[in-house]
Amino acid sequence: MAILPQRHPSRILNQIAPPTRIHTSTTAPPRPRRPHSSPLTLDPAATPRPPLPNDPTLRSNWSHRAWLASGCTTVLISLSKSVDAAAASHTYLEPILAALLGYVLADLASGVYHWGIDNYGGAETPVFGAQIDAFQGHHRWPWTITRRQFANNLHALARAVAFTVTPINLACGDATALAFVAACSGCIMFSQQSHAWAHTTRSKLPPLVAALQDGGVLVSRSQHAAHHRAPYNNNYCIVSGAWNEVLDASKFFEIMEMVIFFKFGVRPRSWTEPNTGWVEEAEAEATSLLS
Repeated sequence: MAILPQRHPSRILNQIAPPTRIHTSTTAPPRPRRPHSSPLTLDPAATPRPPLPNDPTLRSNWSHRAWLASGCTTVLISLSKSVDAAAASHTYLEPILAALLGYVLADLASGVYHWGIDNYGGAETPVFGAQIDAFQGHHRWPWTITRRQFANNLHALARAVAFTVTPINLACGDATALAFVAACSGCIMFSQQSHAWAHTTRSKLPPLVAALQDGGVLVSRSQHAAHHRAPYNNNYCIVSGAWNEVLDASKFFEIMEMVIFFKFGVRPRSWTEPNTGWVEEAEAEATSLLS
């Protein structure tokens, strides 16, 4: 029996599969090119701009006038029914006191509403979105409210008054209740006008309006000016401003903000640093940006 010669294992493997060579290169393979991207540009149409002095959005149309007439008519009906009922029952003190209470509470209601739309919601919010958006722009260009025509400025609140007060007029005949409704709804409806007067220079105000501001019947320019200075979290009332000192000193709105935050987890805008959208631009500066 012949004995086969022993072979080294590596020689056996070389006969089965020939060795392969691995070539290395110091040059890295080319990276895939990224698609060409243009620099980021802002859409001018998306940038908020102040309305021009002759902007049609500041003018009154027939719809605005119709709603204002409806609101005024509704308030006058409440007032006339109150006077008739008071004359029939010979009771005058209670309706007068109720009217004064309506005037006082209208100022409080204007502050609470103003605080709410300043701090919560946005343009997409149902029902209130348009007013929230308008008030946000108002902080940047507050002088535009003085360019709004009368019915344009009041039609939204007049519409709300017409829908709210008409059922009360139909169902109620009490002199005291109707006096309260007439005074409160009338002051709320015209609160935007007292707001506009608070932004109007004194030389352009009617003498009677200037006297009412000096007497505290209407919110004054100096008092409301504090609302348009940082931190933008005070002096919300815009009828007479009588509630502003009480609400600010008692931290009423701060307490309400804490309650809402712990209950719903929603932070008000007043808790953050005011952004550029709340920094007031003078009329001349804003107009120059448009030219």
